[in-house]
Amino acid sequence: MRKIKKMLALTLATMMLLSAFAGLASAETVIKVFSNLPDRTTGQGFVEQQLFDAYMEANPDVRIEVEALQDEPYKIKFSAYAQGTEMPDLLMVWGMPGFLDEVIDAGLLAALPPDLGDELGFIPGTLDGFSKNGALYGLARNTDVMAFYYNQKMFDDNGWAVPTTYEELLALGETIAAAGIMPVSMAGGDKWPLGIYLTDLLVKIGGPGVNGRLYDAVANKDFNTPEFLQAAALMREAAVRGLFQIGFETADYGTAKNLFTNGQAAMFYMGGWEMSMATDPDIDPEIRDNIRMFIMPVVEGGVGVATDIAAWNGGGYGVSANGAQREEAIKLLTFMFHPEGWNKIAWENGVTMTAQDFSAYGTGEETPVQVEFTLAFTSATSVSGTPIIDMGTANFKNVSEDAMQEVAIGVLTPEAFVQKLADGCR
Repeated sequence: MRKIKKMLALTLATMMLLSAFAGLASAETVIKVFSNLPDRTTGQGFVEQQLFDAYMEANPDVRIEVEALQDEPYKIKFSAYAQGTEMPDLLMVWGMPGFLDEVIDAGLLAALPPDLGDELGFIPGTLDGFSKNGALYGLARNTDVMAFYYNQKMFDDNGWAVPTTYEELLALGETIAAAGIMPVSMAGGDKWPLGIYLTDLLVKIGGPGVNGRLYDAVANKDFNTPEFLQAAALMREAAVRGLFQIGFETADYGTAKNLFTNGQAAMFYMGGWEMSMATDPDIDPEIRDNIRMFIMPVVEGGVGVATDIAAWNGGGYGVSANGAQREEAIKLLTFMFHPEGWNKIAWENGVTMTAQDFSAYGTGEETPVQVEFTLAFTSATSVSGTPIIDMGTANFKNVSEDAMQEVAIGVLTPEAFVQKLADGCR
């Protein structure tokens, strides 16, 4: 009998211990993150994961679950989450009216502490796109500059010079194509790179102040100006003269990038967030070590000069208003952007230019393309601000992106193009 009682006591004690452990397990805080950085080993995805791992190490009772998709699938899944009852706690968001305004108006994002940007050392103005009506709704990851990446060894081996005018760029494209190489790899299937390309042309045509004129065009539903007509014609001319690869209008981001990193294309039109190609161990060293960049060349007769550039603060993070762990997500976001966080890790790994002051983290071992992007931004005489496709409503974004692709392939004339933009504002 005593044996039975002892066994019962042991069983009861074991059950109590198991129950206690179960209670501890259930007390674990799970932060759900939705990211557009599926590659967790290189680039921005690497930086993001490093920070998540550090946060979990510092907070053993917290577990971070990451769901990550490429940009276009991300947008589709984001819309699906927006229709549900609960979104992930920490979200990647674009600090542009075409994406963020409707998300904020729908009450999907939580307001952040108003002085958070100042406390974390963000450069003045970099969080304007993440704010509305005086409230802050997100933090920017990067300072984005659009450019042409190019393979310097390929250029040197063939005697090609970096173009200084748009006509020289188009002529160079013809020369490269004649050599059996794709000139510029363009992700036209995703459409938004074409929208930025047009914005880049508008900067070189119109010069400083183009940002305000773009906003006025959207507000007034009127794009029928010489600037817009010329920019549309020049983008179409690039396609006609073979600057972009055959089938560019169906190529997605990954395909366009691979054409360049595999050495099939001499150039790749994309933003500074891809500067980490120069440190990617999966890219052939002969290509990786020779990646350089140049800004959109000047347009003959245009007002813009070489140092007027297409640049803005785009991708960043927001916290779900109805997520299960809103306060913990704000703590995580604050941790990510502390002085030794995203800013330092991203710069030291040659990943991107951040939206914070990264000057203190210079190592002297920056990649050439990293130095070139920094110089382009610090010496800029004007920046475009938000690309045109992101200046209006979500409907305008969809319509304008379609129009960019259609004018590039010749489905729309420049005149029909500007009319479609106007119709998209209604």
